[in-house]
Amino acid sequence: MDDRRLEIIIGQLLRAGVLLAAAIVLAGGGLYLAQNHSATAHFHTFRMEGEDLRTLGGIIRSAAHLHSAGLIQFGLLLLIATPVARVVFAAVGFHMERDRLYTVVSLIVLAVLVFSLMHAT
Repeated sequence: MDDRRLEIIIGQLLRAGVLLAAAIVLAGGGLYLAQNHSATAHFHTFRMEGEDLRTLGGIIRSAAHLHSAGLIQFGLLLLIATPVARVVFAAVGFHMERDRLYTVVSLIVLAVLVFSLMHAT
C-alpha cells in the first residue's frame, strides 16, 4: 500500500462516516418531528434524557427499536467514531507500509483520543 492509496481510502472512510451519521441523525430528527409535532416546548425547565440514552448499549437498543432520540444519539456516536476510525486505519496503513515512526505517532494519537473519550464528563 502506498501513501496515495492510503489517503484515498482514509478520505472515503471519513466521507462515508459523516454521510452515514448525517443520514441517521436526519432520519431520527424527521421521526422525532413526526411523533412530536404537536408537543409544547417548555424552555424554563431542563429535562435530561432517560437512563437508556446515556449508555452505549441503551443507545443501540433504542436505535434498533427506531426510537427517534435513540437514532439521533446513535448518529452522533457514529459522527464521533468517524475520526477515531480514521486514526485506527492510519495506524494500520502505516504499519503495512512499515513506517514505524508514523505508526507510533498514530497509536499515541489513538491513545489520547480513547483516553479523552473515556474520561470526558
